[in-house]
Amino acid sequence: MIDFSKPKPILMQEQILDGIAKQVMRPISRKYDDLETTHEHPWEYTNAIWAGMQMMGFGGLTMQDDNEKMESNPKRPPLANQIIIHMIERLSYGDAGIYLCTPGGALGGAAVAAAGTPEQKKHFLARFSSGEPKWGAMAMTEPHAGSDTANIRTRATLSEDGKEWILNGEKIFVTGGRMAGQDSEGFILVWATVDPTLGRAGMKSFVVEANTPGMKVTKLEKKMGIRASDTAAILFDNCRIPFDNVLGDPDLATPEAIRANTSKAGFQGAMATFDATRPAVAASAVGIGNATLEFLKEFLAKQGVEIRYGVPYQKQSAIERDILRMEADLRAAWLLTLKAAWLMDQKLPNSLEASMCKVKAGEVVTWVTQKAVEIMGPEGYSTKHLIEKWMRDAKINDIFEGTGQVNRGVVARLILGYKSTELR
Repeated sequence: MIDFSKPKPILMQEQILDGIAKQVMRPISRKYDDLETTHEHPWEYTNAIWAGMQMMGFGGLTMQDDNEKMESNPKRPPLANQIIIHMIERLSYGDAGIYLCTPGGALGGAAVAAAGTPEQKKHFLARFSSGEPKWGAMAMTEPHAGSDTANIRTRATLSEDGKEWILNGEKIFVTGGRMAGQDSEGFILVWATVDPTLGRAGMKSFVVEANTPGMKVTKLEKKMGIRASDTAAILFDNCRIPFDNVLGDPDLATPEAIRANTSKAGFQGAMATFDATRPAVAASAVGIGNATLEFLKEFLAKQGVEIRYGVPYQKQSAIERDILRMEADLRAAWLLTLKAAWLMDQKLPNSLEASMCKVKAGEVVTWVTQKAVEIMGPEGYSTKHLIEKWMRDAKINDIFEGTGQVNRGVVARLILGYKSTELR
């Protein structure tokens, strides 16, 4: 029998997270949304959430890789990814941009968890659970290669003695790039090619430690939403990293080894990162949507507008129809997200579900926030309330980790059994 009740570990963390969302994040939302302070770090939140994470018994969680640590009790079902999904939803309910400043491996850590060797996971991920707050990030997008990862030009070449990789290239729109690259002892996971003639088989992921010579943050973007989170452009100029810092077996990452084995396992392993991170984006979208819906209903109640449940569709007002659709769509997006996280916890494939929840949540939160502003009229458009900010924050969830169009393509190919070359 399917049980939709929340497990105890999730219920236990909710009280702490609700307190942080409402008492720490909401009061500073406007401060870090201001373009004049958009690149200041929200240490009020970082210190509070770091203390809360330690209180809850974990720190810097990275999706996919924490079940071994959290589920040492064989009688307890694996819950790590579901716990993180609930955590992201609550923190995004507080403020989606500030949530992205949560200490941890983030996308870079998720990539290591998805494609790294056991030794690499232990070496690179352990740092996020103790000491001072640290951050990870992933650098994929380039000026000439947005969603088309096959056209990435950042190059990784072996040094003459074969003991180092040398990275050269430019990355843009790196979420948390400054935090991970120069403000902590974290790292940035960089996608690069070891040989452009090898196509996707030549694509590999490299771990670049913070403050490595040759890696430089060159720009911080000013954005429509999630302004508290830094979005960086990063230049790699003869950036040298250890030979073992390529994800997976480093001996299989050289051009010669790839030619001897034409498998695209390295690229596919890196792409598996998205199976973990897309549900996280969906959870963030649902959190924004839930904050919006809750505020809208409270606003309407103060105006004397009652939402009647159980009334036939033809007798409902236009506002009632919109509210009921918001509730239904947000619940559908949340259930898809939970399923994708549950599959990860069971160590089952979830590529289809990960893209499905990302598509649904990104589309829903965009519509819900825009419709809420529309219903509230000038009150919604005014900065007197946070609802216009939530509308601006919401849109990114339909863009990063693969746009809605990209993920629809993934869903279609997986359902119909087509290859990417057959269905675009």
